[in-house]
Amino acid sequence: MRWRIATALACSMVAMVLQAQEAAPVRVSLPEEKGLSQQLRLSGSLTAQQDAGLSSRTAGLVSALLVDAGSTVSKGQPLLQLDTALAQHELAQRKAALSAAQVLQNEQQRLVGEAEQLIQQQLFPPTELALRRAALAQAEAAVQQAQAAMQQQQEVLQRHTLTAPFAGVIARRYTDVGEWIALGTPVLQLVSLSPLLLDVQVPQEYFTALATLRRIEVQSDLLPGARLSANLLATVPVGDAGARSFLARLAIADSDITLLPGTSASATLYFERDDATALVVPPDALLRHPDGNFSVFTVQDNIARRHNVTPGRSNEQGVEILSGLPKQQPVVVRGNEILRDGQPVRVLTDNSGAARGNKE
Repeated sequence: MRWRIATALACSMVAMVLQAQEAAPVRVSLPEEKGLSQQLRLSGSLTAQQDAGLSSRTAGLVSALLVDAGSTVSKGQPLLQLDTALAQHELAQRKAALSAAQVLQNEQQRLVGEAEQLIQQQLFPPTELALRRAALAQAEAAVQQAQAAMQQQQEVLQRHTLTAPFAGVIARRYTDVGEWIALGTPVLQLVSLSPLLLDVQVPQEYFTALATLRRIEVQSDLLPGARLSANLLATVPVGDAGARSFLARLAIADSDITLLPGTSASATLYFERDDATALVVPPDALLRHPDGNFSVFTVQDNIARRHNVTPGRSNEQGVEILSGLPKQQPVVVRGNEILRDGQPVRVLTDNSGAARGNKE
């Protein structure tokens, strides 16, 4: 009986040893030695590129409000109408004055033509012809003056209608129908929805690094899942003495996504680092231990070797390994969760094999 138990234990131990020596399927990647881009994440608020307090170009009584707070308007759309009764009466007078001046001009033109015919027959004194020509010139000047007065009054009448100088949304309304508004009094606030700007305060030590700025990624708190691209529109090279920072204005490049001015957003600035190099591995190659340390498996002669490493910066390109990782050795990026130091491995070379290896 004891012999049978010992035999069973020996068989199980042999099976465990064979299982331990079985080659584990893994997928590897060769570390890259390069300068990893540096990231800077900043928070700010979205602002409109155009935000104007609109006022009427003339004084008058509000007769009609064509929009209200929240209305979306297009450029040139009428927003507010003042009472135009007096302006229209004045325009009618100017038109009548122009008609009278044109009648006088026509009469003076007729008299000049008559005198020119008579003087050819030596039946009219030349001095009288000169007087009639002077009277014609005076009549023509009166017509021009009347035309200018009429055009001025037409402009005054047009100024009784307030139109949108750009497309946007009405943020506030400060007046109502029946209210008298003076010249320059704000009546509406118009805010453009596109393009939007993001103002962020950049630490002073990054001012010269803006020359190596590679790209900007913006994430709005209104749409957490959307990652938007942006461009550096302007910088204000005047630092804040209290915060030791300077203003950078970013322009959101994605115009097809609706955002709201005044909402919060964050910007991630990616800088190129040409002055430093490190071994960069994919994020999946790095294993975190319960004690807070990190390790990476490499493969040499189909044997997995664990290396305790010190990671550095990380971004979408990978993770910097500052120390502990030998060069020119591939690192395990798939199947490293259950690997042991010194375990034989089988390197997979295609996606299908990797899928089968993970299932095993």
